[in-house]
Amino acid sequence: MARVEIYTTPLCGFCHAAKRLLASKDASYSETDVSRDLALRDAMTERAGGSHTVPQIFIDDAHVGGFDELAALERAGRLDAMLA
Repeated sequence: MARVEIYTTPLCGFCHAAKRLLASKDASYSETDVSRDLALRDAMTERAGGSHTVPQIFIDDAHVGGFDELAALERAGRLDAMLA
């Protein structure tokens, strides 16, 4: 199974939606809350190529983007292969 990482904040609806989608795929993930740690948020932004909104999702170190991009992969039928 792929290694999935997701950067989140507690009150982010898109973060919760991304986690629900991943859970529906039985994909385990590590979650990093960036709401209270500026250094973590800065590291996320750098890793995500300047994107500073949450969620930011990585699958096997490849930057997927946010929830919209994750959902687009699902609609295109490409998410399962990435998670395998």
